[in-house]
Amino acid sequence: MQAARGTSLSDATNSHPAGPTSSRRARLTALFAVVALAAYAVDLGTKLLAVSRLSGRPDVSVVGELLVLHLTRNPGAAFSTGTEYTVALTCVALVAVVVVVHLSRRLGSVGWAVALGLLLAGVAGNLTDRLFREPGPFRGHVIDFLMLPHWPVFNVADMCINAAAVIILVQASRGIRINGMPTSDRREESA
Repeated sequence: MQAARGTSLSDATNSHPAGPTSSRRARLTALFAVVALAAYAVDLGTKLLAVSRLSGRPDVSVVGELLVLHLTRNPGAAFSTGTEYTVALTCVALVAVVVVVHLSRRLGSVGWAVALGLLLAGVAGNLTDRLFREPGPFRGHVIDFLMLPHWPVFNVADMCINAAAVIILVQASRGIRINGMPTSDRREESA
């Protein structure tokens, strides 16, 4: 059967012009929260283990030279850039957390829920270090401990941020907005 303008009834009943139903949005928000909390916990746990087991010790080879555990404390951003801007980076991270939480209120897609959950976990994980680690609040150094050949030392939070970026690029290339609606959807304009 066909609905108006050649759209199938199944499409018409599954997608509302305003976006997902409140129960679907609640499930997506729960998914976002679970991903964020789980990834954040893994990041914090691995950093605690790295500090307790690697402090004052030589590098630990996990997979030959492919993966080495090397504890470092990073005052800067990615690739240890901007080491003199630790306080500014902390403020940017605080704003990023607020923005991601605000954007999560509009979730309409599983991909975006996972991406924003990972992004929140990654930003919050490194922000936690900046707020609570030495040398003090807003100046704390991020714990990095994973080292690959020809790559800067990183942590689980960095992996979460990069995975989120990939998923966001995939969602954007597929034309899916945060609210789950396709970017080519013109229903909003005609309403």
